[in-house]
Amino acid sequence: MVPLSWYLTLAAALFCIGIYGVLARRNAVAVLMGVELMMNAVIVNLVAFWRYVQPTAIGGQVFAVIVFAVAAAEASVGLALIISIYRRRNSVVADDMSLMKW
Repeated sequence: MVPLSWYLTLAAALFCIGIYGVLARRNAVAVLMGVELMMNAVIVNLVAFWRYVQPTAIGGQVFAVIVFAVAAAEASVGLALIISIYRRRNSVVADDMSLMKW
């Protein structure tokens, strides 16, 4: 059996890569990918703790499915906004996206 610390290390690594992707990238699509990586790290933590704390209950899996649904909704809305901004400004650079200016 794989120890819990391995799952937590994997989740921490995914979360750190996601944070780096959000903070260091200028492309809006890359920022969304970083947010998705952070959500996947949360899912790994939820399932790992569910498995090691209370494997007979279904709560961990339910929370993981809810996070999957939120991630899918975030990706679809985020990509729709990015496409809309690209059509208007011809750029997906996050620094150029000031919605207060026309």
